[in-house]
Amino acid sequence: MSSAKKCLRLILCFVLITHFMEAQSQRPSLGQETPYNTVYEHLYYLQQDSYKPDLAARTLYGVQDSVKRVKLAVKLKQVYDGMGLYVRLNRIPREADFVDTAVSQPVFTLFPDELPSVYVEKVEGKWYYSAETVSQIEQLHHEVYPFGADLLLNLLPQFGNRKVLGLQAWQFMGLLIILLLVIGAHFVLSRLLKPIVRRLTRSRVYPSLVPPDLTWSIARLISILILIRFIRVFIPPLQLPIEAANFAVTVIRLVSVALLVAILFKSLRVALLYIEKITLRTESKMDEQLLPVLQRGVQFLILAGAIIQVLRILQVDITTLIAGISIGGLAIALAAQDTVKNLFGSLTIFMDKPFQIGDWINFDGVDGTVEEVGFRSTRVRTFANSLVYVPNGKLSDMVLNNYGLRQFRRFNTTIGITYDTPPALIDKFVEGLKAIVARHPHTRKDYYEIHLNGMGAHSLDILFYIFFETPTWSDELRSRHEIILSVLKLGQAMGVRFAFPTQTLHVEEFPGTVPTTPGPPADEKEIDKRLADFLKG
Repeated sequence: MSSAKKCLRLILCFVLITHFMEAQSQRPSLGQETPYNTVYEHLYYLQQDSYKPDLAARTLYGVQDSVKRVKLAVKLKQVYDGMGLYVRLNRIPREADFVDTAVSQPVFTLFPDELPSVYVEKVEGKWYYSAETVSQIEQLHHEVYPFGADLLLNLLPQFGNRKVLGLQAWQFMGLLIILLLVIGAHFVLSRLLKPIVRRLTRSRVYPSLVPPDLTWSIARLISILILIRFIRVFIPPLQLPIEAANFAVTVIRLVSVALLVAILFKSLRVALLYIEKITLRTESKMDEQLLPVLQRGVQFLILAGAIIQVLRILQVDITTLIAGISIGGLAIALAAQDTVKNLFGSLTIFMDKPFQIGDWINFDGVDGTVEEVGFRSTRVRTFANSLVYVPNGKLSDMVLNNYGLRQFRRFNTTIGITYDTPPALIDKFVEGLKAIVARHPHTRKDYYEIHLNGMGAHSLDILFYIFFETPTWSDELRSRHEIILSVLKLGQAMGVRFAFPTQTLHVEEFPGTVPTTPGPPADEKEIDKRLADFLKG
């Protein structure tokens, strides 16, 4: 029996010794030999099951008062918890001679983006929280807990400390109170912001340009953004577990970025409404086409900034990411050289303005009107009503004929009359043609050519070379119609017969019958009379 007791005692002693050795192996070093040991020691002795704040306070440098040192150590831990900053021990250096290459000093910053002033440094062979960090703790604690770290705990001390789903009952009550306050505040704040946003987006020249739904949407988004920041102020006093606090703060920051992007997008819509009105006053249509390109460019910059901010929130090493992009930049540039060429082609088109929206252009067998100029390609509507997409890089290198930039539109034709037309009648007929051009409201008066120009196989040819001053092709066609119709009326009035080539026998009249077409007048006075009658009409 005694031997059995001795065996049990030996086994018990072995278990105790093993447990003690495991506990010793898990304890941090108390000598602050490395940055890892210092940070670990500070956090380890402020945990609930190993709470020894006097030992945690030894990691602070330059504080002689032990009571004050303990308070500062606790407050620094509360700053971490309140901001939802999870200390990743595996990222902390374990080398005693660690040197930050960025500053060439033996320092290590735990959170460079969130808390750049909190860092450990090597002093007299040991690592401590720096004197600058110690001097900033009180201010940081006040910024994180403006109403006190135990505000909600003091307001709801009687509700109980029983844990449910990892949180105490008073913490659930605090979350419920914050949620109800936010809902009520959003109902009031959004309606207070609505007239302010409407006033900021209204112009005296265009008082009703911005839709009311757009201003109301902006007001609600601003209200939500303000209240999200309000929630973040009250998250630290809840004293949530570090995992829950880190998750809550991360979600709040991500939602804030999304709300800010939405507000900027809607504000951009408001700005574009006014810019569009300004561009309508200009004669150039390229300004109107530049608006969608400008909108996409600004949206891209906003999204790029938002993505960078999201990566920072998620603690992604942006420097390493940018370095990786730089290494692969050459391959990307080679793969996207056509895209880059088209982009520069777009810039060339917008700067040189070789054509505008609605211009009639001709190039490389394509004939049509310009509908849209984008970052990559230009869209041309052909006269067959099909769409042609031309890469801007190629279009900027092509020889392009822009009919839309013509000040005058040429009309060149030949009027053939029969050989039996008397010379005097031909001369008066040409005079009448010049009078038609002079009287038309859309013809160029300072330059045209109308002459008897040739003797063809079937007709005497009169060159009819004039110009129209019309802005569009439709107006040009309408003016052509009017001119040609006037020429036909003049020929009919003066008895001029228009010739046409044919090889069939054409019997104009039979003996003893009335001619089907009026013949030429007998004398010059009759010719003058007919011309005067036509001009009067």
